[in-house]
Amino acid sequence: MVLTMRNNPVYDSIAMVVVLLMAVGTVFVFSASANIGQEIDLQRFYEYASLRQILFFPLACIVMYFFSCINYHKLSLDKGWLRNPTSYLLIISIVLLAVVLSQRFYPVLPRLIPPINQHYRWLRIPLGPMAISFQPSELAKWAVIFFVAAACDKFGDEIKLFWKRFVPICAVVGLVAGLIIIEDFGTAAFITLLAFLMLIIAGVKLWHILPPLPFAGFAFYAAIASSETRKRRLLAFLHPDQWTDTINYQPHQSLIALGSGGLWGKGLGRGICKYDHLPEDTTDFIFAIIGEELGFVGNAAIILLFIVLVAMGILVIIRCKDRFGQLLASGIVLAIAIQAALNIGVVTVVLPTKGIPLPFVSAGGTSMLLSAAAVGVLLNIAKQSAGKDNLQCELPES
Repeated sequence: MVLTMRNNPVYDSIAMVVVLLMAVGTVFVFSASANIGQEIDLQRFYEYASLRQILFFPLACIVMYFFSCINYHKLSLDKGWLRNPTSYLLIISIVLLAVVLSQRFYPVLPRLIPPINQHYRWLRIPLGPMAISFQPSELAKWAVIFFVAAACDKFGDEIKLFWKRFVPICAVVGLVAGLIIIEDFGTAAFITLLAFLMLIIAGVKLWHILPPLPFAGFAFYAAIASSETRKRRLLAFLHPDQWTDTINYQPHQSLIALGSGGLWGKGLGRGICKYDHLPEDTTDFIFAIIGEELGFVGNAAIILLFIVLVAMGILVIIRCKDRFGQLLASGIVLAIAIQAALNIGVVTVVLPTKGIPLPFVSAGGTSMLLSAAAVGVLLNIAKQSAGKDNLQCELPES
C-alpha cells in the first residue's frame, strides 16, 4: 500500500522541476517552430510540432501523476516472470524493434514504417485523419532499465554468478541493442552503457564487466567503420573549422546561436537561427535556441534544473531502503542525467553530433510521455521511502 505524506519536499521538488522543464520546452518548441508568413490550419493541428507539444504537455503531467500513484513494487519480479508488466514491456519492445528493423530488409510496410533520413526508426500508427509516430527504441530504453533493475533484485547476490545470472542479463541487453544498432548506433550504445552502470550498482564482480569490454570496443569500432556517415561525423568533430557548409554545418550554426545570445539573449521569440539556419532546432538543438533567445543565463538555468533533478533523484536513492527501489531509481536518474549531458555536449560541440533529444524539453510527444511515466515511478519511490521514514519516527510516540 502506498503511504501518503503530508510533507515530502523531495517529491515536490522533482515534480516541480520536471513540470517546469516541460513548460520551458513547450514554450521554446513553439518559438523554434515560428515561421514568418506561416498560416496554421487547426484542422491539421497534429502536423505542427508546436501544437503537438502544447497538447502533450498537460497529458504528460497527467501520466506522471498517474504513475506516481501506482506502487512501484508491481514492476518487480516477486510474483514471477509471467505475472509482471516489466516482462511484457520488454517483449513488446523487442517485437516492435524487430518489426521496424525488418523493413530495411523486407520493405512490406512502407506506410507504417516510412524511411526518415534514410533510416527506419519510426513506427507510424494512423488514427483517422492523423497519425502517431514513435520510436520503439525509446520504449526499449525504459524497458531495459526496468528489466535490469527487476532481474538484479530478484537474483540478489546470485548476480555475481557469471554464467548463470550475469550472462543471461547481458544477452537480453545485447539482443535489444543489436536490434537498434543498425539504424541507431547512438541509442544502442546509450542503452548498453545504462545497463552496465546498473549492473555495477547492483554489485556484479568487476572481472565480470571487464571481459565484454574488448568485444564492445570492437563492435563500437566496426559500427563506425561500416558507416560513412559516422566516420565523417567523427572526422568533422576532430576538425571543427572545416566543412562548415556540409557535415559541420549543424554544429557550426549551433555555436553561432549560442554565441549570438550573449549573456541575456535576444529575447523570447527574437532568435533568427530558427529560420532555416539551424536544422533540428525543435528537437536535438533546442538548447541552442534557448541560448540564443535567453542567453547564457537561460542555458545556465536549464542546466541548474537538471542538476537539481539529479540531486533530488540521488536523495531518493539514498533514502530508499528497498533494493529494487534503489536500482530502479538509479536507472531512471542515470538515464535522464546522461541523456541531458550528451545533448548539451552535442549542442556545445563538446561531443560529436548525435541525434539525442534533451529530456522533457525537446519536441517529441512519445519521448515526453515515456519520460514522464518514468519520473512518475521515481516519484512513487520517493513517496514510499519518505512514508516509511516518517512511520518509523512516529512509532515511539504512539
